[in-house]
Amino acid sequence: MQEQDLAPPVALPTLSPAARRRQLKEKAIAALITAVAFTGIAALVLILVFVAKEALSLVTDAAAREEASFSKMFLPQLVRKGKPLAYVWQPVSGVPKVSMIPLFIGTLKTTAVSMLVAVPLGIFGALFAAEFAPRRLREVLKPTIELLAGIPSVVLGFFALMVMASFLQDTFGFTSRLNAVVAGLGLALAIVPVIFTVTEDALTAVPRSYREASLALGATPWETAWKVVLPAAAPGILAACVLGFGRAIGETMIVLMASGNAAIVSANLGDSVRSLSATIAAEMGEVVVGSPHYALLFFIGVELFLFTFILNMLAGVWTKKVIQRLKGGAG
Repeated sequence: MQEQDLAPPVALPTLSPAARRRQLKEKAIAALITAVAFTGIAALVLILVFVAKEALSLVTDAAAREEASFSKMFLPQLVRKGKPLAYVWQPVSGVPKVSMIPLFIGTLKTTAVSMLVAVPLGIFGALFAAEFAPRRLREVLKPTIELLAGIPSVVLGFFALMVMASFLQDTFGFTSRLNAVVAGLGLALAIVPVIFTVTEDALTAVPRSYREASLALGATPWETAWKVVLPAAAPGILAACVLGFGRAIGETMIVLMASGNAAIVSANLGDSVRSLSATIAAEMGEVVVGSPHYALLFFIGVELFLFTFILNMLAGVWTKKVIQRLKGGAG
């Protein structure tokens, strides 16, 4: 065999002390950012684990199962002899009544009223600001609406309690001064800035070429905004609505102050209501730690988490389908 000449080894460049310090600094910053990100995820997981653990006694403890079984939570129960079965939330009594149905109905009523008001206001307000408002008006309009997001919810609740409740009762003749309409309108004040901001960002992110092509084909500015820009921004608008719904269903102080806090099963929006989140806030301070009532309140927290999780999951699936449709893929 003939000997082959081996190429001399290539000497690797040596880093200067300054470059090494810069490299170590970048690694340290990357490690710090990673640690902060994982800390946030770990905190979320630990919160969920804690809430679920406190509610677990409804399944593992025999006394808790006897007082607050799933059938008592979700099926009608006998409240008084000779009376029809009913859904009642009255966990502190000789015979505790722990039906979740009045709380579900109250939560859905206030959330529905708030979304019916806030979604059109937020979306059409953002559409006006992004497509039609003069530049100077836009510079004033957007920060003004976003300032609402900085108002504490207790202030909005106090405004709904003292001003809106009396005005709406005098105007519409509600039997109950504090009801689902008052609480829903108070919630709408809190979620309009959320929907407006996210929707406006989604609308301004639509490529300008879409607008120019539509106008070049003879469409009016309104037709362009309604038939081109809005559909193109649909995923972002859906995200805005989901964020607003999550804020509304989890809001506590506004509902606690303006809803009347009566667990009534009724389709009338003029009746007082009691929501899931307001129930936790109103009763957690006086509940006996470790009791079935205590576990029930944590179970309500688990339910709120499941509601928002399922909603976000469904919204994500729908958003993917919309994006595929806009790209021309299979919907």
